[in-house]
Amino acid sequence: MIKVGIVGGTGYTGVELLRLLALHPDVDVSVVTSRAEKGLRVDSVYPSLRGFNDLCFVEPAIENLTQCNVVFFATPNATAMLMAEGLLAEGVKLIDLSADFRLKDVAIWEQWYGGKHACPDLLKEAVYGLPETNRSAIKKAGLVANPGCYPTAVQLGFMPLIEAGVVDTNMLIADAKSGVSGAGRSASVSALMSEAGESFKAYGVAGHRHLPEITQQLNQVKGQHVNLTFTPHLVPMVRGIHATLYAPLIDQGVELQSLFETYYENELFVDVLPEGAHPDTGDVRGTNRCQLAIHRPQGGNVVTVLSVIDNLVKGASGQAVHNMNIMFGLDEDSGLRQIGLYP
Repeated sequence: MIKVGIVGGTGYTGVELLRLLALHPDVDVSVVTSRAEKGLRVDSVYPSLRGFNDLCFVEPAIENLTQCNVVFFATPNATAMLMAEGLLAEGVKLIDLSADFRLKDVAIWEQWYGGKHACPDLLKEAVYGLPETNRSAIKKAGLVANPGCYPTAVQLGFMPLIEAGVVDTNMLIADAKSGVSGAGRSASVSALMSEAGESFKAYGVAGHRHLPEITQQLNQVKGQHVNLTFTPHLVPMVRGIHATLYAPLIDQGVELQSLFETYYENELFVDVLPEGAHPDTGDVRGTNRCQLAIHRPQGGNVVTVLSVIDNLVKGASGQAVHNMNIMFGLDEDSGLRQIGLYP
């Protein structure tokens, strides 16, 4: 059994990890940390886990985690980097769900996330954990930087087009919408139901933290610079991301549906829908799946890709479990065989 530790077990991604790992056949969740809830039973804070987890929250200290084979950091930014070197030195594998190790350039990280990075040397060592493109590196990784939710949905929609060289990468547009759980569990006026309900707004238009992550990864697809306009929006739902992606075609004869079907034919968690479909965030709720649909409106020269994920699963905790499965040589869908909740 793989002994697992979770640092930050009281946030949305932390409890989502607990939900997914509770039924994982090869995992023993051994340590769950929380400074605020230290000493309380996990199932007293989250009664949904009664009968599945009888641990008590402990202090997030390195000595409490060295017994683990792998530790997930479901923490705010600038937390994992304070403990990473110590745990790696003890032979513990790390999967960080925050942004601490996603960007390779420390100056860019410090520009977008503020403050000084505590261990910039680890940025080169960290492996970006998008399994669909980085599987072989993830297998050998000791430190995996789990992708952000928006970057996951956007990359999966654009990558087949960029790799095939059929679109103008100077004119990419990502118009993305997220449910309020993407902001985390801490109190925020903007996430109150009386503020977010019956409303719809864009934010981060001048620049969002996920933009450099998306462009960094898309630049690597063909080794060329992409120019991306990325606009996120907040919608009054709990879970889900819907990214509507636009790219001008430079190859008018490409068969887009077969391009995507071939690109993802061996991927367990990317579902290319039939031609003409319109994916719904509700259909992937609670699952580790990304559903894609490809359109060419009015037969014109712009391809429109619709990409939907659950931001807490494929966009966070489910993808982290997928990465763990690859790192330890397990079946990739182990613990991730959930069917979407409906309605």
